[in-house]
Amino acid sequence: MVYQTNSLEWLSDVVAHEWIHNYLTLRPLGLNYMDNQEMRTINETTASIAGTEIGRALLETYYPELLPPPAPAAPPPAAAPQPAEPPEFDYHVEMRETRVEVDRLLAEGKIEEAEAYMENRRVEFWQNGYHIRKLNQAFFAFHGSYADDPRGGAAGEDPVGAAVRSLRLQSSSLEDFLNRISWITSFEELQQLVKQGETDCCRETAP
Repeated sequence: MVYQTNSLEWLSDVVAHEWIHNYLTLRPLGLNYMDNQEMRTINETTASIAGTEIGRALLETYYPELLPPPAPAAPPPAAAPQPAEPPEFDYHVEMRETRVEVDRLLAEGKIEEAEAYMENRRVEFWQNGYHIRKLNQAFFAFHGSYADDPRGGAAGEDPVGAAVRSLRLQSSSLEDFLNRISWITSFEELQQLVKQGETDCCRETAP
């Protein structure tokens, strides 16, 4: 899929994401994409992490003027207390909260309550500029595979994305990360890799 867009930042991220899928297709992680939800989440989260890093590297190298501006510095303390402003609506945080609550309701067998809750939340997202046509279990099944953002999102409390992010932090480079995770054939293997990395880290820092 190629969308028309005037955002080179978005386009570089998406193109890199999809090419990572091509890379993984020739390796166990990609070959086992359809095995289960865990493998899809590992695959999509890996592609999202790599796509973001590669997309930003492309901008830094060839289009530095298009890099997103750095986060603004904290303002100096005010002489007098200022009235508190309502918190900004954070899509990822709000969607994570929604997914967790839906999972709780469904686990208790409250299907009608879960459907009503999802519709109420969909309206709230719409009012805050996120035009979701239908918020249901199918939405979470699809979007829950993208778990690269530590703030959360549709993945809720799914531990798979957190394990992928941990392995990236343990890897010396993006290349090292991709070489390691591309040979994963199950979530259990990923957990073992992360655990081994934590053990090695502890050995390196021990006096």
